[in-house]
Parts: sequence; structure tokens; C-alpha cells
Amino acid sequence: MVLLANTLVGVNAALDYLRTVGDVAGTGPAEGIGVAQLLLSRKVPATGQVVEVPIPGTASHFAARPAVVWVPPAWYQRPRPQLPVIVLLHGTPGRPVDWVDSGGAADVADAWAAQHHGVAPILVMPDVNGTYTADSECVDSPTAKVETYLTRDVPRVVSRLFGTRPPGPAWAVAGLSEGGSCAVMLALRHPTVFATFGDYAGLLGPRVGDSNGGVPDTVAELFGGSQAAFAAHDPATLLAANRAPGIAGWFEAGDADTDPAAAARTLSAVATRAGVENRLVIVPGGGHDFDLFSQALADSYPWLVGRVSVPAP
Repeated sequence: MVLLANTLVGVNAALDYLRTVGDVAGTGPAEGIGVAQLLLSRKVPATGQVVEVPIPGTASHFAARPAVVWVPPAWYQRPRPQLPVIVLLHGTPGRPVDWVDSGGAADVADAWAAQHHGVAPILVMPDVNGTYTADSECVDSPTAKVETYLTRDVPRVVSRLFGTRPPGPAWAVAGLSEGGSCAVMLALRHPTVFATFGDYAGLLGPRVGDSNGGVPDTVAELFGGSQAAFAAHDPATLLAANRAPGIAGWFEAGDADTDPAAAARTLSAVATRAGVENRLVIVPGGGHDFDLFSQALADSYPWLVGRVSVPAP
């Protein structure tokens, strides 16, 4: 009876949250119906479930598109397990659902869960840009506080709704292209939120263009002209300082994707010199596309799971 009562209290709190989200987003309760059904379900599904979750920018005031969340079968068990989290970031142009539609994220996670009694990390795919073609580089810029959104708003909502393990060692962040650069930067700047990162074809750091150059434009557009603020978000600088013991990362890029491959080699070498555990994979013939991104996730997924330490069911 105590377990049931606690479960109901948690569900009621989550449903109250969803009603609040509907009011804030101006969408009404129907927007959260898929999540509400998931929270109330007591049937353990054969595969993971994908749901759209509105995550308002309470702290950041970032006008984000709804996140996409994959929930493993084990999450439906009672008592509900506290599972770790892998956050997957899209690129630009892009949408949160790209990781499911084109990146094979749900398939990779389902395959793992099928071999581990339904247990796998929850996958959270939040918005990082606000629109399809915007390019925030996941920083708090003059136009949007996306870094605050990803490190405060997203963990708060996900932890509350899904009863996950706390942010930190049990949370990883990975991404493709822009999202890959974001993942490195976020983990190095916020190791108490993300202790592990995966960088799939990202550049050397925040860049408003599609090459490792363009630093002056990036400083002007994203950091209000502050070179110091840019340096504080530069992965090579952060890695060399190695102020985050326990952080580890995975770099993967295709050798036909010149700038991301150069960035991966450079950042991996800097990380190694700084004593930061990392893996480097350069895919022969790999380009800047979802063939590479999906392969990178599949390659790194077992390592990511090992890092966030999935508990036994």
C-alpha cells in the first residue's frame, strides 16, 4: 500500500506539472496527453516508447520546441526504477525528433534493452535552437539562454517527470554536428550535470559557420564581442585546464568530413594530455550525414551506458 500510495502521489504531481506546462505553453492539456497516458500506464511494453514532452524555459525563458523522450520497458515496472539519462542533441538545421527519425536512437536503445531485461537509460532529445534553421551553439547568447535551458530547465523537468537518477555521473550528453560541439562544451562547463559526453562530427567549439574558422563572427554574434566569454566556452581551453576530474568523452567523425575530423583529433589529443579519458574513432569514408551520426551513436552507446551505470532491474 505504501508503494502504491507513493506511486500515485508521484503521478499526480507529474500530471499537475503537465497541466501547468499546457497553461504556460498556451497549448492546453491536450498537448501533454501522451505523457499523461505514459505516466498512468501499468503495462510493461515489449519495446521502449517515444513521447513528446513540452519542457518550458522556466529559468532560461528559452522558447523551446517540445522535446522527444524514449522510455525503456523497465521504466514501467513497479516500483519504478530510477534510471540514468542520455541527452541527445540535434544539429542545425534540425529538430529534436531527428535522432529518432534519422539517427536510429530508439532502435539502438531498444536493441540494448531487449538484451538487458528491458533496462536502458532514458533518452532525452531536447530542442537546442528554437527553430529549424537557428544556430544557438547551446550558449547563453544575447538572443537566447540555451545553455541555461539545457543545464537547468531540462534536468529539472526530466528528473521530476520520470523519476530519474540525479544529474551528474548518471547523466551523459551527446550530439551530432552542432550538438556534438555542444555536448563537449556542456559537460566540461557543467560536470555536476553531465559527467560524460559524446561528440559526433562536431567542430572545435562554438562556431556560427560550418568550419573551424569564423571565430570573430562567433564572438560577435554569440558572445556580444567578449573574447573572454568565448574562451570560457572553448573546449580545447576547458580540456587543457582539466577542472572536471571524472569527465570522459567519445569523439567520432568521418575522415571525409574534414573540419569535424580535424576537430576530433585535436580535442582528443588535448584531452589525453590533460588526463581526460576519451575514445577517438575516425570512420573511413565517413561524411557529415546521418549514416555517420547513427553509426557514431551505435558505436558509442555501450560505452555511454557503462559510464552512466544502468542499475539492475
